[in-house]
Amino acid sequence: MNNVKMMVLPLLITLLHCRVCLSVTVSSSKPKVEVHEHTDAVLSCEFRTEKDQSPRIEWKKKGKAVTFVYFNHKFTGSYAGRAKIEGATLTIHSVTQKDSGEYRCEVTASEDHVNLGEATVNLNVLVPPHVPSCEVPSSVFVGSGLELHCKDKLSVPPATYRWYKDNRALTATVDTPYSIDTNKGTLKLKSVSKTDAGMYRCESSNSVGAPKSCVAQQLKVIDYPLNMTILIAGAAGFLTLVIFCCICVCVCRRRGCCKKDKKTKSTKSFNPPPPPAPPIRNLKNYKQTHSFMI
Repeated sequence: MNNVKMMVLPLLITLLHCRVCLSVTVSSSKPKVEVHEHTDAVLSCEFRTEKDQSPRIEWKKKGKAVTFVYFNHKFTGSYAGRAKIEGATLTIHSVTQKDSGEYRCEVTASEDHVNLGEATVNLNVLVPPHVPSCEVPSSVFVGSGLELHCKDKLSVPPATYRWYKDNRALTATVDTPYSIDTNKGTLKLKSVSKTDAGMYRCESSNSVGAPKSCVAQQLKVIDYPLNMTILIAGAAGFLTLVIFCCICVCVCRRRGCCKKDKKTKSTKSFNPPPPPAPPIRNLKNYKQTHSFMI
């Protein structure tokens, strides 16, 4: 019996002590919020304190740097005049894409054992399609490759694209001479023909709003001019001639008919030998044979 009492007593003390150690708790009933552009976004934040009845409430937004949304009982920056707070729940009016991001609710209860609690809410502002920018050249030569571009940078979630020719939707298959990337908005034609001429436009769409289309633009397919054809043919002929000459030179060298004569004439100039030196007379053996008188 004594052993049981000794086991129960520490447990009761622990339970009583835990009541005192309970700290401020902060949570959000909706940690992910998705709303349409130009509507109100409600970022919920609920808290509970043990002692402090007037905790400090702050809201911050995380981006490249952490910025205050609500601090010292007032809104800051662009949130001033278009946001309100009830308890710790934040409401932002007429949100735009710039308001998307991660928000943090912080509650500080200085009288509690653990005096800081926080909850995170992610806001995603949905944007309907905008009129896309379409890149369609005015003319293109027959047989050349072509790539048309379409882009809507503002829609959230990202838009998908569809191309139209003469108000008829283009659908790419294995047999069609073109390909379409519905995510990137590109229309590729490997080799343009006369039948590809017409009015082209692109349409962007997503799950938020109605599709948007750019103004149709005319594409003309023209033949190469005569002088251009002659220039291309001449360049091709010249290139063929150069290649043929190079092949001939290589064959000639391999057969040895292009070797140079190894005999070379001496370029050294001829210098005659110097004349012999005059004989030197030996005076010791000289004898006078004649006398001269003046």
